[in-house]
Amino acid sequence: MRKLAADLGLDPSEEIVALPKYELTVEHDGQLFVSGQIPRVGVTVAVVGQVGAGLDLEQGRVAARLCVVRALLAVRQHLGSLARVKRVLRLNVYVRCAEDFVALSELADSASELLYAVFTPDGGHTRTTVGVFQLPKGAAVELDLTLALGAPEAGFSTF
Repeated sequence: MRKLAADLGLDPSEEIVALPKYELTVEHDGQLFVSGQIPRVGVTVAVVGQVGAGLDLEQGRVAARLCVVRALLAVRQHLGSLARVKRVLRLNVYVRCAEDFVALSELADSASELLYAVFTPDGGHTRTTVGVFQLPKGAAVELDLTLALGAPEAGFSTF
């Protein structure tokens, strides 16, 4: 996963931070909720604009993958590793898109595919994908995750 992060231009050792008004992650009753992540590389939002109006589907898919990797880096930062992740429960994907852009599921598939790859066979999850007018900092995509946690030996340690 370090290679994937590096391939996307992310520093896997970079600390992911939240503003003081909310938590980056919240662990409660065996679940971990990860706040929305936008496609940042360092402090720069790497993919800005509207998918379907200036950005194509593949650029949106790259943005979604960046968001997933940032979310997983936040999970690793909270837990120390991914070893306690038992299952991906939920993925919500928000796409800043043109009014006539309808390939939302195809864009979100890139995030789902990455989760499947990291957490095989337990990367399966429920998902909602929504087209929106605006996202923070003009980002093209934002997503959040909900994960089930267990004992360290039950999960995934590579990332």
